[in-house]
Amino acid sequence: MKRLFATEKLGGRVLYRFQAIRVFVGICLVLYYRATHIPADGTTGRAAWLGMVAAEVWFGFYWVLMQSGRWYPIRRRTFKDRLADRFGERLPCVDIFVCTADPKSEPPNLVISTVLSVMAYNYPAEKLNVYLSDDGGSILTFYALWEASLFAKHWLPFCKTYKVEPRSPAAYFSETDKRRDDLHTLKEWSFVKGLYEEMTKRIDSAVVSGKIPEEMKAKHKGFSEWNSEMTPKNHQPILQILIDGKHINANDREVNVLPTLVYMAREKRPQYHHNFKAGAMNALIRVSSVISNSPIIMNVDCDMYSNNSDSIRDALCFFLDEEMGHKIGFVQYPQTYNNVTKNDIYDNSLRVINQDLSGFDSVGGPLYCGSGCFHRREILCGRRYTQEYKEDWDRGIKRKTQVNIYQTEEKAKSLATCAYEYKTQWGNEIGLKYGCPAEDIITGLAIHCRGWESVFMSPSRAAFIGVGPTTLAQTILQHKRWSEGNFSIFLSKYCPFFFGHGNIRLLHQMAYSIPGLWAPNSLPTLYYVIIPSLGLLKSTPLFPEIMSPWVIPFLYVSSVENMYNLYEALLSRETLKGWWNGQRMWIIKRITSYLYGVIDTIRNLVGLSKMGFAVTSKVSNKDEWKRYEQEIMEFGSSSPEYVIIATVALLNHVCLVGGLCQIITGTWHMALNIFFLQVILCGVLVIINIPIYEAMFLRKDTGRIPFSVTLASIGFVILIVALFVPII
Repeated sequence: MKRLFATEKLGGRVLYRFQAIRVFVGICLVLYYRATHIPADGTTGRAAWLGMVAAEVWFGFYWVLMQSGRWYPIRRRTFKDRLADRFGERLPCVDIFVCTADPKSEPPNLVISTVLSVMAYNYPAEKLNVYLSDDGGSILTFYALWEASLFAKHWLPFCKTYKVEPRSPAAYFSETDKRRDDLHTLKEWSFVKGLYEEMTKRIDSAVVSGKIPEEMKAKHKGFSEWNSEMTPKNHQPILQILIDGKHINANDREVNVLPTLVYMAREKRPQYHHNFKAGAMNALIRVSSVISNSPIIMNVDCDMYSNNSDSIRDALCFFLDEEMGHKIGFVQYPQTYNNVTKNDIYDNSLRVINQDLSGFDSVGGPLYCGSGCFHRREILCGRRYTQEYKEDWDRGIKRKTQVNIYQTEEKAKSLATCAYEYKTQWGNEIGLKYGCPAEDIITGLAIHCRGWESVFMSPSRAAFIGVGPTTLAQTILQHKRWSEGNFSIFLSKYCPFFFGHGNIRLLHQMAYSIPGLWAPNSLPTLYYVIIPSLGLLKSTPLFPEIMSPWVIPFLYVSSVENMYNLYEALLSRETLKGWWNGQRMWIIKRITSYLYGVIDTIRNLVGLSKMGFAVTSKVSNKDEWKRYEQEIMEFGSSSPEYVIIATVALLNHVCLVGGLCQIITGTWHMALNIFFLQVILCGVLVIINIPIYEAMFLRKDTGRIPFSVTLASIGFVILIVALFVPII
């Protein structure tokens, strides 16, 4: 029987492995040089040299880890035609979870566009069940979803008739215009667009006023759940079935069945820890079990709309494959952003991360990334893989003849209370794991350790597209949260090298450790962008002379790695300037996001602070958005992270100017031969930081670096130079 999917090896691996072996030899030679050329005791450069040894040992170790995701990268290809021929109408039901947490950071219109996109999949509507978890417990979000349930009666048949892509109305109407060949199509398009615009205006009006018109509240019983005493962190469970195939708003305007649509705001009480997104997902797993109980669960963040209407069918090609499907626990799609600028000013394309996930696929499977992922329901409930296991794909279909819908709502509410999980295995052996802000990664690791495999599916048309950060502050916050969560896993009992030992392959353990060690990368990076520059100013050589043969491995390793990185970027259709912006953000993220990730993780471990979860805002004001489109870096506030960025940039500029002046004038008997590599390193850092200098001294807009930050950075530079570079 023909397979439902194919696995293809990516080309160019022999060439890559050959150059990787040469780079490894170069790294070994660099470390050998460091170990055999340590300055004598009592010299001022000995401590700096040993620090360079430590930094380069770390970089070498991390480079080896990264090879686990680059040695055997593969690509998956599905055969949806075979799926249709083989299973026809016997396809399984699918539960889709959409999570939102804050109506201010995640506007309701953004949320419902995602909900409508997943309701409109090219899949039998009676087999789809869409759940929105509102962890903000906002009546505004409920109102928006109620409006969406009415608009869906027009939107879904429109998508089906005209094969619309993408099926997010916000994305679709922003990409299309009124130029149509068919007058009937034009009329239909204009009508549906008008309905959508009227709906979004009503929702925006309610958001601005902060309340729902009384005449609207009378149209659905769900509005009565809210009262003046409720707060986002203190309210009863709210659950409303807005569309149900057997009872409520069951059909669209063409009398076709609509997908089930459910709103849930789990109970929140101050005395109970709500466990962030993991708690919301576990509540959804329980609630859905009494409403639809589908064997497949897909979850997506509220800002990641469906961009490919065949994504469910692609995922099912893996689960239903007769030869390999029984081993696959989840299918992970990449995250893609639609608002990335031409030259990707903040390096939000996630190109490197998605390339790594493709490589992880060959060593046991990609990590669970928290969004755009299809799971078997039973693995989320703790089931271990066994050869004898057989999935009941009819589960969910059998439950469509349920009892009274209002009784179902009340039963589901009881599963979304704070006390339900008390003294149970939820968050431990059942559901998503608790105790870590990166609940997705740790849950995926547990699934792999129970014997399941996963696959990475990256179709030519992106499956999910979201909204990326549009300011530097948003980018720093997002990567701080990711790095902190992953590092806390590495330092916990779930460390891949301990928890995964004997359960997953060594290469898979290494792959899991790559994001786990993002945060500590900050320390050697910070050392490398400061100490060699100070050494240049202080006349302390930290690299071999340019005429020495030992300079070859240093030049080879750095040049080959950067050239290969550039090659991959251009192959992925990035611009040269985009790659250069990526190098700048690589440094900025390491000396800010990752540094704070280390600090906050350690503070949590020693009990000086508690674990938190900050939602990345999806909202920017007009001026910020304009600068983002013009690819002008956004600062604008007196953030401690900006002080670090400005201080490092200014310090490198001072060191380069001071060092070159001494070389030219011959002070301290310096020679370019001795300090060539330090001049190059310092010079590259200065060129990379040109936008920082502009934001400090040249720009006049509100997004410039505030004068207080500039003043603080100047003070820190003076202090550092005074402490480490004695006045001669």
